[in-house]
Amino acid sequence: MESFFEQMGFKTFHARQVLKWIHKHGVTDFDQMTDLSKKLRAQLKLMSEIRVPEIILEQPSRDGTCKWLLELDCNNRIETVMIPDDGRTTLCVSSQVGCALDCSFCSTAKQGFNRNLSVAEIIGQVWVAVRTMEQSLTNVVLMGMGEPLANLDAVVDAMSIMQDDLAYGLSKYRVTVSTAGIVPALYELGKVSDVSLAVSLHAPNNALRDELVPINKKYPLEELIPACREFVRGDKRRKITWEYVMLDGINDSDRNAKELIRLLEGTPSKMNLIPFNPFPGSGYKASPPERIEAFRQRLMKAGIISITRKTRGDDIDAACGQLVGRVKDKSRRTLSDDESAWGGIAK
Repeated sequence: MESFFEQMGFKTFHARQVLKWIHKHGVTDFDQMTDLSKKLRAQLKLMSEIRVPEIILEQPSRDGTCKWLLELDCNNRIETVMIPDDGRTTLCVSSQVGCALDCSFCSTAKQGFNRNLSVAEIIGQVWVAVRTMEQSLTNVVLMGMGEPLANLDAVVDAMSIMQDDLAYGLSKYRVTVSTAGIVPALYELGKVSDVSLAVSLHAPNNALRDELVPINKKYPLEELIPACREFVRGDKRRKITWEYVMLDGINDSDRNAKELIRLLEGTPSKMNLIPFNPFPGSGYKASPPERIEAFRQRLMKAGIISITRKTRGDDIDAACGQLVGRVKDKSRRTLSDDESAWGGIAK
């Protein structure tokens, strides 16, 4: 922003003014930015525009969750979910139109992949939500449509705006980026950002994870776990949040729990056990509640903080793994060896 104003021949401090108008005050009309000169406002109208995603459909859930279907350029649509819970409000944001990682239990993956979202399209979801919902935003999770680390540069810039005092002022502990495990991008993320990290684990061994999360074939657990440990090294407050969808008869046995305990030994961890949210043709069933609780208790006894995530918004297909938007599929492939680690699927 400072560079933009400098190139126009204006002072760089105007960047701070405009950023605050857009994100703090929700102003999209340059004429309403009253601390800018008339000359600058006229120039901005000639050279730029403020355009936010359009809400096509708003779906409230019986549990207070709300899902927005947002339309972007080229008729692409994404979904963003607001989840209120015990005094905090979490926004689940998408980073891509669709997803190319093809996790077998995820409805989003079955839609295929179209393209990465821009910084504007990612932060635009936050802008729309803040102006639409009644509650104050307290947390953002990049767990919507797409693999965030496959769109690393845009995601990092958008998260920086989320944390900026001139915008949304969220702390690094209240912005969480999720990944299925693109290891080189994870190391790069650690160099440029210190947000919280969630990892879609879902299996305690490579054989099973290869089936559930195909990116594991490229970046197996022997590479993923050390990268996660490195990400939180040096900060005693930080833990890796592991996402583990509970699939009946697939990954929920006592043996699986023991394997998981061994796998995570020495890693600061918090485990989210997620009851599977069904969708047509998935072929999976959710583990029974008593099986999930027995699994959780085994982890807890081993010293791994574990919670069973409440299913939210399932009546409006807003629960974990159910977001689909509208995707014109351009790629049904996962990252191949000859593609760049975190940019290849955008091509």
